[in-house]
Amino acid sequence: IIKSLPIKDFVAAVSCGISREGELLLDLNYDEDCSAATDANFVIAEKLGIIEIQGTAEGQPFAKAQFMRLLEMAELGTSELIGLARKALLGVK
Repeated sequence: IIKSLPIKDFVAAVSCGISREGELLLDLNYDEDCSAATDANFVIAEKLGIIEIQGTAEGQPFAKAQFMRLLEMAELGTSELIGLARKALLGVK
């Protein structure tokens, strides 16, 4: 019997993108992903930070400022997912 949860850190992953109209998107669905001007995936650990980033401009390059906004959005999205996992596994937020 496990006496304590063996998780060292919580990890979550999200997709983010920029639509052709310039809208920032979190958790792209299939249609949004297929038509996105920029598509990126982020894997982030709660305590350890960024594990992986993969992004592609699907036509025109995107600006550093846009990338930073995608990263901020990914941090919020993964934080929410980690909160849900923490609540489900530990009963706390």
